[in-house]
Amino acid sequence: MRAIGIILAGGNNHRMKELSAKRAAGAMPIAGSYRAIDFTLSNMSNSHIQKVAVFTQYNARSLNEHLSSSKWWDFGRKQGGLFVFTPAVTAENSLWFRGTADAIYQNLDFLKSSHEPYVVIASSDCVYKLDFNKVLEYHIEKKADITVVCKDMPADMNLERYGTVKMNEECQIEEFEEKPIVAKTNTISCGIYVIRRRLLIELIEKCADEDRYDFVRDVLIRYKDQKGIFGYKLKDYWKNIATIQDYFDANMDFLKSDVRDYFFKQYPDIYSKVDDLPPAKFNQGAHISNSLISSGTIVNGSVEDSVVFRKTFIGNNCTIKNSIILNDVYIGDNSYIENCIVESHGTVRANSYHKGENGIEIVLESSDRYVM
Repeated sequence: MRAIGIILAGGNNHRMKELSAKRAAGAMPIAGSYRAIDFTLSNMSNSHIQKVAVFTQYNARSLNEHLSSSKWWDFGRKQGGLFVFTPAVTAENSLWFRGTADAIYQNLDFLKSSHEPYVVIASSDCVYKLDFNKVLEYHIEKKADITVVCKDMPADMNLERYGTVKMNEECQIEEFEEKPIVAKTNTISCGIYVIRRRLLIELIEKCADEDRYDFVRDVLIRYKDQKGIFGYKLKDYWKNIATIQDYFDANMDFLKSDVRDYFFKQYPDIYSKVDDLPPAKFNQGAHISNSLISSGTIVNGSVEDSVVFRKTFIGNNCTIKNSIILNDVYIGDNSYIENCIVESHGTVRANSYHKGENGIEIVLESSDRYVM
């Protein structure tokens, strides 16, 4: 493909509360065996983008470890690769990334040393499939300066945390409003952009000269009347995991057969770093109903309508309902967990009772083990 990829994975998401206290949003576990960033990386790999840069910053240890090898997404070739950039102290600059545009500016050499004519920019915290070749073909057909991937959301959905766009009949974006209190349209930006590499360098350098740091506010919104910015409608599944409820819903969506088939049985595939773990084991007395149980897990109790991640132990007479159990959790005998997300590497003591009465409860149990 005639494009390089940039994945913006450095932001701090306060809306994820305890879940993002020790990990970046892009490292959030999804569907039992994946991380959120796997979907964007897989989309780029499947679109034959061979050179991808990931900009990390906030709580990046777990994410950086996940990205330690490019082979899982097939970027490890002579004519490409997976590059992870974190803020670095230089003679000219000692600042952290102050925004998405500033993150690109601080790594502008990556763009200048590349030869591909286009750049695909995406976030790390969305669950979706997309062929970027089709977006690029659309971009060229429209003779656009910038193409924004958009999606129509339900009319009754609260859109105050999204960027909303209004397009004319030619799909050119006429209005772009970031996080509106009252949305004028139900079409949102998915945080995915296609732009010519030389134009991106020019716009980012201008932002830096004027002390502007945000790509949406200082590029898309600022230049919408001067540049040809078009919208590309995404009609298939797309979920942003910016809140605890969104994260919970995204995982629960994988209990639906149509969603599982779309991501795991229909080409192209989604790839992730593989752990060498034994298959899940269900001992006598275990009961599983409409749940995803990942490798390395041992189940002795009852699991209903739940997603259980890797290396989890569920004790005797336990009941897990409508919950997400993250990696490497030990749940003691006779415990009851409902409407909860149990944090990684926790030890839930025997006879514990956790039930989310007013929304999803985050279960944080003390442990000497690190969160992954």
